[in-house]
Amino acid sequence: MSAAGPTDLPFHDRTDFDDADRGFLGALEPCVVTDAAGRIVWDNDAYAFLQGECPDTAHPSLWRQGQLVARQGLYQVCDGIYQVRGLDLSNMTLVEGGAGVIVIDPLVSSETAAAALALYRVHRGERPVTAVIYTHAHVDHFGGVRGVLDGDVPILAPHGFMDSAVSENVYAGVAMSRRALFMFGSALERGPAGQIGCGLGMTNSTGTVGLVAPTVDITRTGQEEVLDGVRIVFQLTPGTECPAEMNFYFPDHRALCMAENATRNLHNLATLRGAQVRDARVWSNYLGEAVDLFAGGTDVAFASHHWPTWGTGRVVEYLSLQRDLYAYLHDQTLRLMNKGLNGAEAAEVLDMPPALEQAWHTHGYYGSVNHNVKAVYQRYLGWFDGNPARLWPHPPAEASARYVACMGGADAVMAMAATYAEDGDLRFAAELLDRVVFADPGHTAAKELLAGVYERLAFGSENGTWRNFYLMGAHELRHGVDSPAPSVGSAELLTALTVEQLLDAIAIRIDGPKAWDERLTMDWRCIDLGETHRASLAHGVLTHRLVGEDEPPADLTVVLTKSQMLGILMGAGLEGMTTEGDTGVVGRLLALVEAPDRNFAIVTP
Repeated sequence: MSAAGPTDLPFHDRTDFDDADRGFLGALEPCVVTDAAGRIVWDNDAYAFLQGECPDTAHPSLWRQGQLVARQGLYQVCDGIYQVRGLDLSNMTLVEGGAGVIVIDPLVSSETAAAALALYRVHRGERPVTAVIYTHAHVDHFGGVRGVLDGDVPILAPHGFMDSAVSENVYAGVAMSRRALFMFGSALERGPAGQIGCGLGMTNSTGTVGLVAPTVDITRTGQEEVLDGVRIVFQLTPGTECPAEMNFYFPDHRALCMAENATRNLHNLATLRGAQVRDARVWSNYLGEAVDLFAGGTDVAFASHHWPTWGTGRVVEYLSLQRDLYAYLHDQTLRLMNKGLNGAEAAEVLDMPPALEQAWHTHGYYGSVNHNVKAVYQRYLGWFDGNPARLWPHPPAEASARYVACMGGADAVMAMAATYAEDGDLRFAAELLDRVVFADPGHTAAKELLAGVYERLAFGSENGTWRNFYLMGAHELRHGVDSPAPSVGSAELLTALTVEQLLDAIAIRIDGPKAWDERLTMDWRCIDLGETHRASLAHGVLTHRLVGEDEPPADLTVVLTKSQMLGILMGAGLEGMTTEGDTGVVGRLLALVEAPDRNFAIVTP
């Protein structure tokens, strides 16, 4: 949300529109991408309605952002550097080298990445891909890599990339993907009363996600690599927008890539789909370091989302404002915390400085001041605010039943909620109606009334992800869960995991109570790796470690390759493999592995 009202914002300033259109070479027409089966995985043409005037069902500032982000096509950033924008949530950047082209961030899906590369080649010729760079470990920056690979080429990524990618896409991937449906409004109709983007982009593509592990680690700031004759100087920025992320500078182009650390909106310190809380202080410091290291020699700064900034002075100003944005959020939240305010209280009273509020790129289209303040609080003090009354509360359904009873029953609570809604206090109306729904999930009238309140909250939201959450909440209250969350753990992504990561992925799915009395050990002797990993189950916990030749025998030893190990864990069986011991151990172990629920309830108990 913005502290300023729509009439206070500088709508007369058209600089962003000029920059977003600068260097345009050609669009994909129609901008619809399908997979091998003919299923549509990307449709940017569905956002053509954004060319019209802002309706009363959208915040004018968010509508403006949608108009900018919905632009699509191939754009020249500077001599030798091009971007394809509007073919997925993120941008794909292409840097021309001596023999071919370097691809930076190959989008979410192989289908959209291939379409982006094809569009580039229409205008720039059939140059082969000579290298790939992942700026960071979020899926919209590596998932489409199979759509651009031309043989065996170097793939660069920041140190810790694989650990970060696995943490988000495997360990917590099911919960994140379910919540991401709400964040991106996946089930919503594209239109003035529905999904109009998410601020960072329009939405995610839904094609084939892959992962090819990096071959070159960037381990330090100042590290220089030469790819296809192109010099690149790197800046590691761990703990910013992603646990593993990096900016980098092209000295011969005087161009700076800011990854996702400086985009045309306030970003998330704790994203609504769920992620590790990011460090606003570190984020600000790395932006300041980028200014000191590179900005003075930069003619253009571009990022993995949105459009570039041209001119050394403008780049310095832009990055400095972004630096101050995260520093102000961090420092002022700490100041309020140390005065005794909890996260919710601090979020209500913290106002941004006018100089920041008047800059379009500091607005909360994707992240928000309110939620980022709470994220800073969470990073330092955790979920508990220190009040003993909130030390051990009832879970939502149980608490709601008691609240509704105290207030005289569902009908009385609904009447009160309707009064608050009529008076414009939609936040409290939603809180009251949510209590009724959680106390009685079959109460159709309460669900419909709450859905209407959510719609009104959505239409007034400057933040794209808030809007989508509210509208998805209304949708599922009316229709139930009718849009399954996609599986983020694709076969190729799982194949890229180490043996340790595969065993960790199984460990987090062990049904602990069911496994309390089970004891077993199993050795996975991976002949392609020259390693033996022992998995041990006891006390409901699966642990694992490397073992040598002199260890006492396990209950079962299987001699196999890592890919065969993945097959066993997916239920393929032991046929054709060398085993020693009790082969029944595999069945006992897999019987304890619980399948996650990809469609768990969010707006109902």
